[in-house]
Order: sequence, then C-alpha cells, then structure tokens
Amino acid sequence: MKIRLVLLLILAVGCGQQSDKIQWITLDPGHFHAALVQKTMYPEIDSEVHIYAPKGGDLDLHLARIEAYNQREEGPTTWKSTVYEGDDFFEQLLNKEKAGVVMLSGNNQKKTEYILNAIEHGFHVYADKPMVIDPNEYQALEQAFQLAKEKKLMLYDIMTERSEITTVLQKELSQLRNVFGTLIEGNLEEPAIVKSSIHHYAKEVSGKPLIRPAWFFDVKQQGEGLVDVSSHLVDLTFWECFPQEAIQKEDITLLRAERWATPISKKDFKQVTGLNSYPEYLIPYAENDTLQVYANGAMNYTLKGHHAKVEVIWNFKAPQGTGDTHYSIMRGSKADLEILQTAKENYTPTLYLNPKEGFDTMALQKAVDSLKNTYPGIALVSKANRWEVSIPMELREGHEAHFAQVTRRYIEFYKKQKIPNWEITNMLTKYHLTTTALELAQGTD
Repeated sequence: MKIRLVLLLILAVGCGQQSDKIQWITLDPGHFHAALVQKTMYPEIDSEVHIYAPKGGDLDLHLARIEAYNQREEGPTTWKSTVYEGDDFFEQLLNKEKAGVVMLSGNNQKKTEYILNAIEHGFHVYADKPMVIDPNEYQALEQAFQLAKEKKLMLYDIMTERSEITTVLQKELSQLRNVFGTLIEGNLEEPAIVKSSIHHYAKEVSGKPLIRPAWFFDVKQQGEGLVDVSSHLVDLTFWECFPQEAIQKEDITLLRAERWATPISKKDFKQVTGLNSYPEYLIPYAENDTLQVYANGAMNYTLKGHHAKVEVIWNFKAPQGTGDTHYSIMRGSKADLEILQTAKENYTPTLYLNPKEGFDTMALQKAVDSLKNTYPGIALVSKANRWEVSIPMELREGHEAHFAQVTRRYIEFYKKQKIPNWEITNMLTKYHLTTTALELAQGTD
C-alpha cells in the first residue's frame, strides 16, 4: 500500500511538473526562423510542440529542420512534433488547444489577423517580425495589444539584432557621457544614428542552402523592405538611443521614405525556390521575365529631436566569402561609435570609436576595463586616428544563436506574466512608423 502511494505521489508530481511547462504551438511555419527558435531546448517549454499548418512544402521544410536538430551529433535536441495539417489548420488550433504560446513565423499576409484572433481566444503570442505589413492592418495590431493587456497575455516580437555583440557594445559605450558625450541632433545629410543592412536571397542556414518559398518574393505576402527588415533597425534606434524608455508616436517625425526593387531572374528564382516558373500571383511583378521585388527601402525620421536613418537592401547573392552585412553609426558630442563590416574587417562586424577634439583616452580605457566584467575578453586596439573594440570569438555567437536569447527573454516575461510597458509602447510606435513610411514611399513613387 505504501509503495503504491509513493508511486502515485511520484506520478502526481511528474504530471504536475509537465503541466507547468509552457505549451508551445507553432502556427503555419513558412519561414526558417520558426525552426531556429527550436534549435535549442528550454527547460520551461514542453518538448512536445503542436504544429498547425496547411499541407505543403513549407511544413515539410520546417519538420525537416527540426528533425535535423534532433539528429545532429553535437547537442541534439529532443523535440517531438505533433502535427495537424489541412486547410482548416487555424480553426483546428482554436478549437483543440486550450492554452499556450502561439509561435508565428511565416507568410506575413495574415500575421496580424492571426495575432489578433489568437489573443482573442486566450493564447499568448510570440511572433517573428514584422507583426504588420499592411498600413490598413495597423489598427488590428493596436487592438491585439489592448486585448493582451486586458487578458494579461504575453504578446511580443522577435528582435534578434539586440543580441549582436557589436550593437550591444555600441549601446553600452553610447551611455557613457565621459566617453560618448551626448547624442548630437544631426540632420538629414548626417543623421545622429544610422542603421543600414544588406541581405541576400541565396544563403545558407544551419550549414545548408536555404530554400525559400515562392511567396517570399511577393511583397503582399512577405512585406516590402520598409515594413519587414526595417522593423529591426527602427527597434535598434529606440533601444540604443533611449534604452528602457517608452517612445511615443508623438516622439517621432517621419521626414522622408523611399523604396526600390531588386531584379530576380528566372534562373535565380529557380535556384532559391526550386521552381521552374513563377506562380500566378508573382506574374504582376514580372517585367521581361524578371521579377521586380520591392524589398529595398530607406526612411529618415527624428526621434525625440534627433535625426535617424534606416536603410534595407536586398541583393540576390553575396560576393564569395561574404554574407549579410550591417553598418551603423551613432554620433556623439565627444566621439562617434561606428560598426563596419567591409573587406578591411574580413566582413566581420567591427566596432570602432572615432574620437573628437579633446577626447579623454583614459576615460575610454577605464570604460572598457569596466565592461570586461560583463563582456570578458574585450580590449582596445589603436587604429591610427581611432580605436577598435576587439571582441573575442566567445562573444560572437552569430545570428542563429540570437533566437534562443530572445526566446529566453520571452520565457522570463511569461514566468513573470509581465512585459515591460516600454517594450509594448515601443512595439506599437515602431510598427506605426514602418507602416506610415510605406504609405509615404508608395505615395511618392
């Protein structure tokens, strides 16, 4: 009798521990970011992930990526995928699942609708960027955040670029007045902060050539550059210039915005999609058998009176030995903090400090010495009229690893049942800016 009681207690405890874990639900995983979230195991998340999606190649590729993580030799994961596939996948999710986190990373055309419906049905939401690509859908996003607040649900987007070490250190040094001074006001020609990134359609993910879905080239489904990747860059301007401050819509003045297309030949299209011809929905974008994809965009705005510029460029393929690149500068009254990733840096993101007249070198050395407590191994290297912040390889985790870092941040919010108010305000302001910039750019074509 005692043995039975002990066994029942063990089972009860085990069941209780299992039920305490976060129930993870992946919805229509059309983008490889959905799999990258699961490249790592998390003790707080149930290893059985429920997936709801339509039948097709997007789902097959997602499951193959998860299985590859499970089967890898070094640090294999132990995810179990329980799949429902069918045209009614979203309705089935809403009817079958009672609680948990809905993870969204895929076709962006219905993403805002999915977010709002999931929140209405009591689910937490962890969404890849962008949360909204259509200016007409912005009000639905506002409604989702209001409902999430009322229902105490965690609605959050995946801002991986906050984890890039050069950006982290740029932010850290910009907060030191005896090193950086204060952020200048800047102007249109020389903004106080610039964020520019170059991306490529042909690339490798987890060591394998990336197969992209055809809809990725349809801006009505993926989103234009001004509302897609730009959401990362706008986020960084808020996060670095005014950390943990709520940026209201009234703090932003949009000055100008522009967009332009990347030409994609049929040969290039086949290389990255495996398809011999364009689907019918891409035909309107084809000129002389070449797709014109409006994936590029730039915008200038003021942020609490400081000029900012973000720019996104998409090319088909990076030159040999290179990859996606990032450029950034923050201009201070005492020094500028610049991130370069050119051939001179072997295409590795590198942070420089460019001093101005009267700069205190000893203050910089003391600052870096102090930062070593948090970022061990960093050092200063003199480079003619500037300093390079040398960063050890141990701190350079790479883009794929950043998904785990953001997911852990979300898990902490989930455990506390609270996302900081400034995060929520800034998400709403960020997407208001990107969608407004798209409207402006389209109106000035």
